[in-house]
Amino acid sequence: MKRNSYYYIFLAFCSFIATAQQDDAAYMIKSTQGQFKIDGVAEEPEWATAMTGGDFWQYRPVDSIKAIKQTEFKILNSGKELYVLIKAYHDSQTFVTNSLKRDFSGWGIDSVTMYFDTFSDATNAFLFAIDPNGVQTEGLVANGNNNFRDDRNYTWDVKWETASKMYEDYYLMEARIPLDFINFPKGADSWRFSINRNNTHTNEYTSWIRVPQNQSPSSLAFMRTVRFEDPLGSPKRPVSIIPFINSISNFDLENNTDSYNFTYGADAKVPIGNGLNLDLTVNPDFSQVEVDDQIVNLTRFEISLPEKRQFFTQNRDLFSSFGETRDAVPFFSRRIGVARDIDGNTIQNKIIGGARLSGKLNESLRLGFLNMITDRDVENEIASYSNTVFTLQQRVFDRSNISAFFINRNTTDDYDFLNGTLKNNNVFGVEYNLASKSNVWTGKTFIHKSNSLEKEKDYSAGFVLQRNTRKNRFGIKNVYVGDNFESQLGFYRRIGFNKFEPSYTYRIFPRKNAIVNRYEFRQRQIYVYNSFLDWEVSDRWSLTSFEIRFQNQSNLEFQTTDRKIYLFEDFDPSRSGNGLSLPGENEYRYRDYEINYRSDPRKDFRLSLRSSFGPFYTGEKISIRNEITFRKQPFLNASLLINYNDIRLPEPFASGTLWLIAPKVEYTFTKNLFWTTLTQFNSQSESFGINSRLQWRFAPLSDLFLVYNDNYFTTDGLIPRLRSINLKLTYWLNI
Repeated sequence: MKRNSYYYIFLAFCSFIATAQQDDAAYMIKSTQGQFKIDGVAEEPEWATAMTGGDFWQYRPVDSIKAIKQTEFKILNSGKELYVLIKAYHDSQTFVTNSLKRDFSGWGIDSVTMYFDTFSDATNAFLFAIDPNGVQTEGLVANGNNNFRDDRNYTWDVKWETASKMYEDYYLMEARIPLDFINFPKGADSWRFSINRNNTHTNEYTSWIRVPQNQSPSSLAFMRTVRFEDPLGSPKRPVSIIPFINSISNFDLENNTDSYNFTYGADAKVPIGNGLNLDLTVNPDFSQVEVDDQIVNLTRFEISLPEKRQFFTQNRDLFSSFGETRDAVPFFSRRIGVARDIDGNTIQNKIIGGARLSGKLNESLRLGFLNMITDRDVENEIASYSNTVFTLQQRVFDRSNISAFFINRNTTDDYDFLNGTLKNNNVFGVEYNLASKSNVWTGKTFIHKSNSLEKEKDYSAGFVLQRNTRKNRFGIKNVYVGDNFESQLGFYRRIGFNKFEPSYTYRIFPRKNAIVNRYEFRQRQIYVYNSFLDWEVSDRWSLTSFEIRFQNQSNLEFQTTDRKIYLFEDFDPSRSGNGLSLPGENEYRYRDYEINYRSDPRKDFRLSLRSSFGPFYTGEKISIRNEITFRKQPFLNASLLINYNDIRLPEPFASGTLWLIAPKVEYTFTKNLFWTTLTQFNSQSESFGINSRLQWRFAPLSDLFLVYNDNYFTTDGLIPRLRSINLKLTYWLNI
């Protein structure tokens, strides 16, 4: 079934008109020349002159009434800072908080979150959040903030000041937010703004603007206009220099060798105009970044791991949001700084330096440029590469945009051990991203082209379209990747396929139900047509699920999945080597069942359970994934992940019992001193590792890290492999 004409490009994306939300009278941010002490007391007389905003709506438990416990806010503008005062009414002195550590997140904690859409594009915004202890979070929001997990970037940092104070039936939060660290148009007289609150005592999530429950309460589609009494000037953003030094001792216990290294480098942040930021890095070091979570892989494909390195995550939507997140990602930043040695093992590849230019050229046009140079390792036949990404994004209509990118990866020298296809690779593409004004319609369509030597079947294309109303959500997805398409900086689990995926969700919101918030019935079909089978179906999945979401934020889900899988090659799902692999060039059909449960996230003791059972290829499989979490607020967070998979295939095929056990402890001594330890045992990779990190924030955005790593083989007991201790100092200096 070869359908590559892509008749669906712009599939009626512009043929409908979404209903616009009504915008109430704009909130006026008045000007002030007063001096403010950020202490949660609000004694300054200037607060009496500020306009009061409030009258919040419930989003949860229901979206049709005003908040039981209201929230009020005031905002003043000094020309250099925004001053914010938040008054949150409550009946209890007890609040839920994860820790005292900066950059908190989560549904089950008390907090107030503000979104400032400074260019009024309903696509990008700055996020500032405060909890009742005065702990702060800031971040960048992209893609309209429709996906809570992927569209928020908490690695963006800015120096701002917060304080909180408890009173009899309310608490006050005060904040000073410097305008010099925020991008906005020169002379701007209005922004779009929203503010939400999570109140665990009444189990309310409330918002300044009414948001239907089928939409995200933090979507940038649902905001109001705030106006400035005096137009803003041009931000006088400082140049920031962040040098670091790192001392590390490595012990190779397998080969009985050790080494000591002292490294240094620096990052720089240079503002350009009102909307652009130039980030530079020399000899970057990511030794303080938390280690990757171990996984158990029972699929035939490579697993993508999330990017945790700060340099690659800022403004990441400009670089990493192209394509389709599961099957066709043209740029995957984790390809940079990682390589395979001569034996095929994945190792770290040193990054020499890099630059990133990103931000707004004007109110509608965004630009992204990234270039990173990696070092050579001739002994392991690893070349030095220049990795470049260039993107443009033009807003069209209310919230949609057209974007284009060019990706290039080429060696910086000539290497005899590389052939032509590995010396240079480039990919370019165009996309249209749809987001209607009321966010009922969302989607995208794209086409990408690589520089294949074959000059045919070297493109990727697809579309995603979704209509989301209160009771119904319809979705359709199609992704095609040609036989000769290649993006060396991308993530593609396979090539030579055409994937078609329709889905439907039906919701029931029971009226005046004190226990159940909603019922959801979901049906999803997946068809994969493969070029190596003359475009016959190689994979077919049919997923049927029923979910109950309770008012206390817990949920229970039942799911059954019918699968048809064609194996092109021999495959051992357990990767145990304890028997023969399942034979390739064969078709397998089976059905499994799944039960998922997540308890109330507001409780100190929480449970997340995912279990599946039933046929598996020619045998049986039982999988149980338990995560138990306990907190002693606000200091201690502890969790225990237990992942158990028992695979039983008929002899002589390989069977196995796989365990992943990962306890984690995070202790926050103060708002500036944190300790985290993660221990992981993975029987599939036969490894046991310990990562322990102590962080002291001795000055704003300046840290001292002490990190201990220990790794063992588990093939025959605990056999020491690698151990390291490093001490890293970073200091943030504004010029």
